[in-house]
Parts: sequence; structure tokens; C-alpha cells
Amino acid sequence: MTVIVLTQCPVGLRGFLTRWLLEISPGVFIGGPSARVREALWDEVRQYAGNGRALLAYSTNSEQGFTFETHDHKWHPVDHEGLTLIRRPSDQIAAPPAPKQGWSKASKRRRFGGR
Repeated sequence: MTVIVLTQCPVGLRGFLTRWLLEISPGVFIGGPSARVREALWDEVRQYAGNGRALLAYSTNSEQGFTFETHDHKWHPVDHEGLTLIRRPSDQIAAPPAPKQGWSKASKRRRFGGR
């Protein structure tokens, strides 16, 4: 099984991929080509993606059962003790929102006996 996800890529590239894969959602392609065809498709995607981003995921005989490659993503695959994980840049990790200061409405009612 092979999945290719395109983001902000030329429309012609999407048309090219529909020759071998099924587009199940805009920019999401799925199919079962051979390894040789998959590598040829990925080479074309990297060459013609322009300013866009691309992700390739495919089945393998590994502990995870799949592997993936990225093109022009800020998130990168990293091998960690035999497992492939995604490393995202620390500037994209959002801090949790700060809790509100003061008393809640329910606690004010309980404390001051109001409704």
C-alpha cells in the first residue's frame, strides 16, 4: 500500500499521479504500485513539487509495518531505536494556555452565598 499526500503542489502533478494512484481526497493519493514504480513516482513528485510539500508512506516488512519520506516539510522522520518517529521544530510547539486568574462564578456563589 502506498500513500502520497501533496500540499500546495501544481495541479499537473496531481494529474500525473492519477495515472497510477487513486485520489481519494484533494491531494491524497493511494494505491499499490510496485517498489520500482513507487520510487519513480516519488522522484517525479520531488522534482515537480515546486514550492509545495509532499509525504510518501508505504508498507514495509518492519516492526511498524510502514515507513515514510518527506519533501520540504518542517517535520522530519528520525530513526529512534528502530522506530521511525516524526521530529517537529520546537518553534511549532504551542504552549498551553495560561489558566484564568481569579475565582470561578461557581466558587463565588458558594463563598458569598449568592445565586
